[in-house]
Amino acid sequence: MWYFNSPLIVFGEDALSELASIEGERAFIVTDANIARLGFVDMVAEQLDAAGLQYQIFAEVEPDPSLETVKRGAEQMRQFAPDWIIGLGGGSSIDAAKAMWVLYEHPEMVPEEINPVVPLKLREKARLITIPTTSGTGAEVTWGIVLTDMQEQRKLALGSRENMADMAIVDPAFVAKLPPQITADTGMDALTHAIEGYTVTWHNDFCDGPCLIATKLTFDYLPRAVADGTDEEARERMHNAATIAGLGFGNSLAAMAHAMGHSLGAVFHIPHGRAVGLTLPYTVEFTGEAMAERYADIARFVGISAASPQEAVQLLANKIRELAKSIKQPLSLQEAGISKEQFEAALPKLVENAECDACLVVSARCPDSAELERLYRYAFAGKPVDF
Repeated sequence: MWYFNSPLIVFGEDALSELASIEGERAFIVTDANIARLGFVDMVAEQLDAAGLQYQIFAEVEPDPSLETVKRGAEQMRQFAPDWIIGLGGGSSIDAAKAMWVLYEHPEMVPEEINPVVPLKLREKARLITIPTTSGTGAEVTWGIVLTDMQEQRKLALGSRENMADMAIVDPAFVAKLPPQITADTGMDALTHAIEGYTVTWHNDFCDGPCLIATKLTFDYLPRAVADGTDEEARERMHNAATIAGLGFGNSLAAMAHAMGHSLGAVFHIPHGRAVGLTLPYTVEFTGEAMAERYADIARFVGISAASPQEAVQLLANKIRELAKSIKQPLSLQEAGISKEQFEAALPKLVENAECDACLVVSARCPDSAELERLYRYAFAGKPVDF
């Protein structure tokens, strides 16, 4: 037995206007300072005014949100007592909103306790709306929460099916002016979600279609969106791709590229999408034999001709590297700006973090400590995996 969870999804041009029809008294907007500066909070506030709701803004979420930020936001939420919570931004703001929501309804909890086993019985105080302003994380339609323990220098994979949003608003207006670098970083995140969601050990019939469609959309439209931010079709299709990938991997889970990427992000503060996109081709090669037929499915779907499933694995890894290179993404940790000295000093921590990451459990081939260290060394040097 398994589950497929999804919020109500409102998508396409003018999707934001759906906010004007919600019923309630107070909304608490969780976002970051840059999103507020860009005027996106004002766009949301205009719709809330039309709906007759009061609102309060928490614009303090940092990249890779910390446990401390979530606790601080939850306390402000309790004081304001909203009946709607709105996560506005990239994955960081949306994940922070999910966690704050849980602590708002359960003041006795700490963020580290949020898990899929313990019943939360949410929605007694508020419901959640998510509005993505990047095309990558899929956080608007997933129940996962990734927070950072600053003291331990590691990311925590948390979440419960109950903390999935009630409504996701996927409006391309929010990504119309997204800078090329962020477009590229978040686009690689969407691709990683789609490919891993199709090839994890928990893959299933309900997730396979979304993962394949999201993979093709990303290969087709991400280069266009990066090259020309005013390409409206590319922007909208990539925004859809990110949410579709979220539906796919969110109901089958992510795998080793995320375990390794989470560790890189925690130690070196590499943006999440860049980190998982960088590790993706190496993990495809490492797990290739275990999931060769499914990697071959993906290869065929994106137009790759191969003589065998094993050849398809390598050709797909190469295509991922070609895409990354075309949008100026680093193909190795050296290209990401990490020195040999920094890498060697951090390597034990990188391996330790990745081994503790829940995403590693559903990988088609689980590496031991020595293999993880070797994978990081290959990723540092930019060497295709041959073991």
